[in-house]
Amino acid sequence: MILTSASMDFAAARANLIKKLSTEIGDKRVLAAMASVPRERFVPKDLRGVAYEDRPLPIGLEQTISQPYIIALMTEALCLTGKEKVLEVGTGSGYQAAILSRLSQKVITVERLPELAQSARRLLEELGYANVTVNLAEKQLGWSPEAPYDAIMVTAGSPRVPEDLLAQLRLGGRMIIPVGMRYSQELCRVTRLEDKNKIEHLGGCRFVSLIGPGVWKD
Repeated sequence: MILTSASMDFAAARANLIKKLSTEIGDKRVLAAMASVPRERFVPKDLRGVAYEDRPLPIGLEQTISQPYIIALMTEALCLTGKEKVLEVGTGSGYQAAILSRLSQKVITVERLPELAQSARRLLEELGYANVTVNLAEKQLGWSPEAPYDAIMVTAGSPRVPEDLLAQLRLGGRMIIPVGMRYSQELCRVTRLEDKNKIEHLGGCRFVSLIGPGVWKD
């Protein structure tokens, strides 16, 4: 049953979700960041009653807000200390950017769909996430004017690790990206190194497609 927002105790629902996530996510800073962000504000009004269920939800335009566990896993895997400049590729609702803003110094997030970029920018500003900048994507993947980045999070599935994004990552920096087929991927952590990049596999996942040059076509 979907509860209405009027009958929903969002604080209690959020606390229950964080308690559930804490059995699998060890980084308390990540859990605290997620506990501070009102996920119900980042989903459509008619879905606010299920905002804290551990599953992805549609946000319109054939896009989704990711499952909270996957968001927590990806965020934890970036190993943020609070001093980083982070690039997010795929703003969506702005929820992931809001969480990253609590764990880093600066967040640059890029969205290819103008409607989502505009709504995310407006909501993030309204909620006071002052260290997040939302940009409308251009032809190149990522956002090269602010490169290099200490960390990059890609919230859409790619057939490969894009060279354009690797070039925007500083040496020693980490990128989290789903890599694989169009409808099924493996979550990867890529650490950029001088000679050969290190790639770690974090488990299966399913994301919408990363659209752009060198990846998937629209």
